[in-house]
Amino acid sequence: MTLNKIAEITFSFWVLKILATTLGETTGDMLAHTLNMGYTLGLIITGVILIVLLISQIKAKKFHETLFWAAIIGTTTVGTEISDFMDRTLGLGYIYGSLLLFSGLIATLALWYKTEQNLHVYPINQRFPEIMFWITVLFSNSLGTAFGDYLTDDLTLSYVQGALVTASVIGVVLLLHYCSKINQVCLFWVAFVFTRPFGATFGDLLTKPLNKGGLDLGTIQASVVTLMIFCLILFVSKYFFRAKQI
Repeated sequence: MTLNKIAEITFSFWVLKILATTLGETTGDMLAHTLNMGYTLGLIITGVILIVLLISQIKAKKFHETLFWAAIIGTTTVGTEISDFMDRTLGLGYIYGSLLLFSGLIATLALWYKTEQNLHVYPINQRFPEIMFWITVLFSNSLGTAFGDYLTDDLTLSYVQGALVTASVIGVVLLLHYCSKINQVCLFWVAFVFTRPFGATFGDLLTKPLNKGGLDLGTIQASVVTLMIFCLILFVSKYFFRAKQI
């Protein structure tokens, strides 16, 4: 048996998760649009990188914070490519794409529960639950991407409005976490899904043209800035955690 392989679920976890989704959105768009790779080639490249990261993560004998968060960022980037590929290359649209991704998410959770009799996400210290965790994360991030794009593209909400919608859902989940007896694992995965479109709409706000409601910073600049903020918060959270332990 190995030590716990998943980051502790704290406030900093959710801040880093949201920043990771923003970075995944801007990086995915940078590959597909700015670098003109398209959705298929972008998905292949990011998919290969993610596979390497996940193999390294799963084979590791202990928790490596940098590796863990690199894998999270990888799933958010691939989630962007999967959603865009399903909608724009395969022509499924966000509704049918979301239904397929939601079905995959439910099927993964069902298999996980049938095998382990629980869906605990912290701690995870055995290989099968960790594999199921990462598959669920990938489905969750892909589904969250599709939902966020549905809000802004199909429902024509502005990026700020889309962020407010998803932030409201996250707020309700937070309220239920503290004020209800609803299963905490269920609330975790709902929050995990909806932090994806929240971060993604923020990424779109940074990169999209002014005439589409964005700030037109460009995908490269937005990705660099988001990565710097992410690294800063990761460093600060590690520092304070260690200080607390001392």
